[in-house]
Amino acid sequence: MKIDFVGKRYYFIALSIVLIVVSLISIFTKGFNVGLEFIGGSELVVKTSENYTVADIRSKIASIGPEFKKARVVEVHAIGQAEEKTFSIVVAPKDEKGALRTYKAEEKGQIAAKVEELLKGKVVSFNEVSGDAADEIKNLTWKAVVFTLLGILVYVALRFKFAFGVGAVVALIHDVIITAGFYSIFGVEMNIAAIAALLTLVGYSVNDTIIVFDRIREFGRKYKGKDMANIVNDSINSVIVRTINTSLTTFFTVFMLLLFTTGSIKSFAFGMTIGIVVGTYSSIFIASPIVIKWGKSI
Repeated sequence: MKIDFVGKRYYFIALSIVLIVVSLISIFTKGFNVGLEFIGGSELVVKTSENYTVADIRSKIASIGPEFKKARVVEVHAIGQAEEKTFSIVVAPKDEKGALRTYKAEEKGQIAAKVEELLKGKVVSFNEVSGDAADEIKNLTWKAVVFTLLGILVYVALRFKFAFGVGAVVALIHDVIITAGFYSIFGVEMNIAAIAALLTLVGYSVNDTIIVFDRIREFGRKYKGKDMANIVNDSINSVIVRTINTSLTTFFTVFMLLLFTTGSIKSFAFGMTIGIVVGTYSSIFIASPIVIKWGKSI
């Protein structure tokens, strides 16, 4: 049975526009739960058997120092830890000039001991990133994203035609914005692992897109003179089962990671879980309509 994907493309494009708008609104109004790597500072991860809330933690640690009054506290949820609660406490200690600084070894020991005393728990990790290192990581991250998108545009344009390259990059931008929007909406930490998920998503999505494009080119050469919309629709129908089966296999794997892990792995799994769905969708319903619009010939 042949499904008319192309005939319904405007409905899918409208859905994508709505998702992009919602994502951008959340990104620019709510922002991200930015990880330590991008803002710098110190993070303590504490486990406690007490039934504290985030507000309780903030109240109890405020007496440690001025930076703890403005601490960012997040509860880290993990399956299988019903008897304990885990909290991430991020602070930004400043020097006398107001610049971000790191703690000395002696200070770290004293702070960890005080936190354990106040929360009746255990500090399981104490990580720090300087302000300079955070700025460098942000710059390198942006470069990685930009060069990845440019590289894909060039590769697809050389392998196919420019319209295909544009279609692939538009689909990738669509995927990145919507996936990033979900990070913002649900407050999942945007850290290095999340960026790795976005870049992995880019590679995964473009692979799906190239499979569709390759079939469009094959059918275009085979059925010269046939309407482009029909060629694209036939191409999508011929690869849809394979594409969905491949995506489902990966989806269930990363979804299990999302359910049963914490920390950076959970951030990565969240991005991949959302991204696989969005990427598969865009390869079929976003990239292909651009080829219909601009790709007059294969």
